[in-house]
Amino acid sequence: MDPGISRGPAAAGVQVIVADPAWRRVVRNPELVVSRAASAAQGSSGGPVTVVLSSDTAVKRLNARHRDRNKPTNVLTFDPAAAGLPGEIVLALATVRREAQEAGRRPAHHLAHLVVHGALHLQGHDHHHAGEARRMEMAEARILGRLGLPNPWKRG
Repeated sequence: MDPGISRGPAAAGVQVIVADPAWRRVVRNPELVVSRAASAAQGSSGGPVTVVLSSDTAVKRLNARHRDRNKPTNVLTFDPAAAGLPGEIVLALATVRREAQEAGRRPAHHLAHLVVHGALHLQGHDHHHAGEARRMEMAEARILGRLGLPNPWKRG
């Protein structure tokens, strides 16, 4: 294992890799937050998933390579179907932290939301059209509610 990269305890089928140790200064026990969110989103239908807590720099490179967008984004999801591998969800620390602050949310809550969002993408959900987006938002809110977390789509 590379120095600076740690693999945390995870629920069955969920591997958590903390590639940027700064995550631990922003979210207490990020491995547990990620593991619980991914497990809740997967339910009994989800396959194995690897969640990588990374930096904006690394996510920017991945975003440029795989989506032709030369900027960081909060979460990238890589579907396992093509390669027969576990699905992968990669999150960018500075972007996640900034979005949480702008929305007045706890970083751990926003992290859990984005892990659920990524896991739903791995299950085939999308948000390209209004109807799809609404169904995905409702699924996210339902899963986060089961975790005792607030609905990120509820205003006020």
